[in-house]
Order: sequence, then C-alpha cells, then structure tokens
Amino acid sequence: MEYIQPGSRQYASAIIALFLGSFVTFAELYSTQPLIPVLTKEFGVSPATASLTLSVSTGFLAFFLFIVSLFSDRLKRKRTMTFALLLSGLLSVGAALCHRLEPLLVIRALQGIVLAGFPSIAMAYISEEFHSSRLGIVIGIYISGTSVGGMAGRLVVGALSDYFTWHVAIGMLGVISLTFGGLFWILLPESKYQTSNVKSRRSIHVFRLLKDRRLLALYAISFLLMGAFVSLFNFISFPLLAPPYELSQTLVSSIFVVYLMGTLSSAWMGKLTDRMPHSKVIAIAIALMLTGACVTISMPLLLKIIGVSLFTFGFFGAHSVASGWVGKLAAPDQKAQASSIYLLFYYAGSSMMSPIGGLVWSRFGWSGLVGYTGLLLLIAGTLSVVVSRSHRAAARQHKAELG
Repeated sequence: MEYIQPGSRQYASAIIALFLGSFVTFAELYSTQPLIPVLTKEFGVSPATASLTLSVSTGFLAFFLFIVSLFSDRLKRKRTMTFALLLSGLLSVGAALCHRLEPLLVIRALQGIVLAGFPSIAMAYISEEFHSSRLGIVIGIYISGTSVGGMAGRLVVGALSDYFTWHVAIGMLGVISLTFGGLFWILLPESKYQTSNVKSRRSIHVFRLLKDRRLLALYAISFLLMGAFVSLFNFISFPLLAPPYELSQTLVSSIFVVYLMGTLSSAWMGKLTDRMPHSKVIAIAIALMLTGACVTISMPLLLKIIGVSLFTFGFFGAHSVASGWVGKLAAPDQKAQASSIYLLFYYAGSSMMSPIGGLVWSRFGWSGLVGYTGLLLLIAGTLSVVVSRSHRAAARQHKAELG
C-alpha cells in the first residue's frame, strides 16, 4: 500500500490542507469567545447567556459528530470536509448581519452542525492515508492547526470588534474561511484507502466502542480536558477587563497568542509518543496544565500570561496524545467511529462543563474557577493511568492467547 510519504509533494500538500482545515474549524467554532463581554453589553444579557453563542455551537457539534460517524463510510472524505468549511464561512457572513441574540444563536447552532463534517472525517482520513509510524507527527501538525486557528480567530475578531464592530469582525472571518476552504479543496489529495464495505461497517454496533474500557477512559479524558480548557478561557476576559488591569478588548484578545504554545506542544508531544508511552506523555501534559492554572491566581499580569501559556501548552499536548491513542487502539474498520465518539465527548465537555465553570466563577471568583479546573484535570490524570494499565493487561492476555 502506497501511503502518503514524507518528502513527497502529496505529503506537503496534505499537511498544508489539513492545517488549513483545522484552522478554519477552530477559528469559526470559537470566534465568539472573545466577544462574550461585548455581547453581554450589546444585548443586555448575563455573561452566562452571552456564552451560549459558544455553547450552542459546541453542543450541536458534539451531537452531530456522532451522527456523522454513523454514515462516515458513505461520505466522500474530501467532499464532505470541503463542504463543511465553505458552508461555515457563509454562515459567518450571515451571523455578521444579526442584530438580535436569537437569530445569532440559531446561526451558531447551524455552524456547529455544519462543522461536524470536518473533525472526525479528518481524523479518519489521517488514520487511513498515512502510515501508522507517522500518525503521531501528522496528528500533532493537524492539531497545531487547531491551536493557530483558535488563536487567529480570536485575535482577528477581538481586534476588529475593538476598532470597528463585532459584525465586521465576524464577517471578515467568514471571508477568510471561504478562501481557506477553497485552498483546502485544491490541495488535499483524494482518499485512496477509505473503507468502502458499507455492509460490514453497518454490522458494527457503535456501542461496542463504549464497552472498551481503554477507549471509554480516553473519551472521558477528552471530556474533562476540554471542559477545563474552555472554562478557563471563556471567563478570563472578565478579570482582565476589570480593575486593576482594565485592558482594552484588543489587548485582552491578544492573550490568545499563547495558542502558539499549543502549536509547539501538539507537534512535539505527538512526536514524543512515537518513542515514549502515551500515558507518560499525557501525565506530563496534565501536570503542565495544573501548574499553569495555579500560576494564573497570581496578581501580576506577566505571571498570569505565563500561567495561561503553560496551561495551553499542556492542553494541546494532552489532546494530541489522547486523540492519537484512540486511533491506535481502535480496530482498522472502527477508526472513524472511534474518532467521532472521542470528539463527541471532547466538544460535549466544552458545552456542558463551561457553564458550570461560569457559575463557579460568579460565586467564588477566579481562585474558585482554578480549583474547579484543577479537579477536572486530576480526574483526567487518574483515568490516563487506568488506560495504561488496561492496555498492558490486554497486551498480556493477547500474548498468552498466542502461545
């Protein structure tokens, strides 16, 4: 089988396309996060209500990722991903025309549904088209696109909303997404090894994947990690806009530059798993997240930025390792479903745990929110140990059965 090999033109083209696709997905998905304080004022609602512009997108995305997984073998990989990117860009242009919260929430929900056509399909494409020995680095580069997209989307939207309006900001992001979606179509090589035996795939019951203790623990880890990550970033704008900092919207949005740390960590830790056990790499990543979260309690602005940087570095590294681990543990004909369920839990964590974080922040302040995220991370770390032990036990059993 001729997989996409490093050094070839197809390899470079595929890497760039996947990077652009993940860039658009996360830039669009989290575009309203830096606008939560702005939307709170414009629509006269609470921060929790304004944050629904993010929660509805991630919530619908989570659910429809599961739906997409059921029909993934019938969907053309390249065509489905391109459609998701282009339609999401058009919806952003539509969102820019909204002057009431209700239609904005409807469009954001539609964006979540549409974007479900990209992440799980992309993970399946990577698992099928690249050799298993290269999965760590390729997934790391793909996830680095999510960090750059998340950063750039927030920076563009935050800065433009400060100098113009949030309508202009969201509209410009839509134009950028349409451009990158077109480049994605041009650059991505067609699938060669997509499993097309629909009958055999239909016989796979999705809930079998939930009976595997190792995969179930990895799904829970993704839920907890994303819940902690979005909880911290959703509400950090409020203390930075308030005394004693009183930063502008542009400066507050610039804190998302720390997403570049995620670009480094996802590629580096993804490559590290080619040489070290996944459990050890995840433990390192979660420890960095815990340390970073605790450092943000400090009053000096520089220390807060350092803390957020460590937190971000650890998160993207852990996500890269956990998602790659799912691809390795799942059977060859179950990779698309396994990846989709992983992402379902991942985005469900964002949608479900972040509102709880908002309530904790409102009642107990920033220290309380850090304690909340710390608890989620400790549980995730414990589950990574469970996955490692279960994997070793399964390997011993398989070896014993062979002889």
